[in-house]
Amino acid sequence: MRRTVFNEDHEDYRRTIRAFLETEVVPHYQEWYDAGQVSRELYAKLGDLGVFGIEVPEEYGGAGIHSFKFSAILTEECARAGVNLGGSGVHVELCLPYLLKLGTPEQLKRWMPGFVAGTEMWAIAMTEPGTGSDLAGMQTTAKRDGDHYVLNGAKTFITGGVLADRVIVCARTSPPLESNRRFGISLFCVDTTSEGWAVGRKLDKLGLRTSDTAELSFTDVMVPAADLLGEENEGFSYLGQNLPQERLGIAYGAYAQAAAAIRFTQAYVEERKVFGATVASFQNTKFELAACQSEVDAAQAVCDRALEAHDAGELTAVDAASAKLFCTEVAGRVIDRCLQLHGGYGYMNEYPIARLYADTRVTRIYGGTSEVMKLIIAKSMGL
Repeated sequence: MRRTVFNEDHEDYRRTIRAFLETEVVPHYQEWYDAGQVSRELYAKLGDLGVFGIEVPEEYGGAGIHSFKFSAILTEECARAGVNLGGSGVHVELCLPYLLKLGTPEQLKRWMPGFVAGTEMWAIAMTEPGTGSDLAGMQTTAKRDGDHYVLNGAKTFITGGVLADRVIVCARTSPPLESNRRFGISLFCVDTTSEGWAVGRKLDKLGLRTSDTAELSFTDVMVPAADLLGEENEGFSYLGQNLPQERLGIAYGAYAQAAAAIRFTQAYVEERKVFGATVASFQNTKFELAACQSEVDAAQAVCDRALEAHDAGELTAVDAASAKLFCTEVAGRVIDRCLQLHGGYGYMNEYPIARLYADTRVTRIYGGTSEVMKLIIAKSMGL
């Protein structure tokens, strides 16, 4: 069935990305995988390619194209190639919407040139060791002192936190109100070279091995008041505004990983021989891959519909939750079945299917767990 979500400009971009991944990423990927992070040079090359500036207004050095479709294509192509581009997804898909929505012209003039070029990489720090998804319970504080805020506290599970040059840090600037415990949180764009800023452990994750994930701590970090993002004490309301796009991105990633798993598995079973015949010749193999393909076709349709709605400004929180729930659960099932068809080799990290199996598991956790997605959908049903 022909897809209608992408036009020829998008397909030109796809060809450019595919060629870039083949020449600049795949040959180095094992080295980055073993190191637990990509090279800084990769980010500069992505900047040169224009990946980071697509949605940035022209006045700040970008292309000024308001569309998530280019990010979706990059996601599909990375999955197809079996690679992950470190913290670049957080840089563009999570941080940029906050900057464009909340940043002042003065802030954007300061920050966008490095952002677009990939020479100043961004991350976002919400989660704390003791609070998890309960952001209103955060303990990190930022107290005003003249023309600065003094930042103290700690964060964990910060994707891109090792290599980041600037991080959007969520901190309490006022105590919560009895009537609203979400009040009092503010967002700060903090320079990671600031005195008192420390990167703790680079966390040892099950999957997404090239994506540096860190613990961060702040000890009397002086943050200029000019680096407050948006209004003081209103940060919590900002944090929910980007969730539909974030969940759409996760849904697309999961669908793309499932599609890639089928591609890798078909190539494997057509070559692998057992009892004198290819694994692909067995009826069970055919039935398993056919069932997987039907699930991926459905996931693609769900993603494409959500993508069109998002670009039209019509993607609701419920729609995004539904897409994320469906696509991540599909990916879990499909990749598990594809790994089974690899036999013992599917358990070896040298095979892409093993890495996909580890990488996709977190999609049912981050951005809101599958259980949270079900609660959102059930509430919309009046349950």
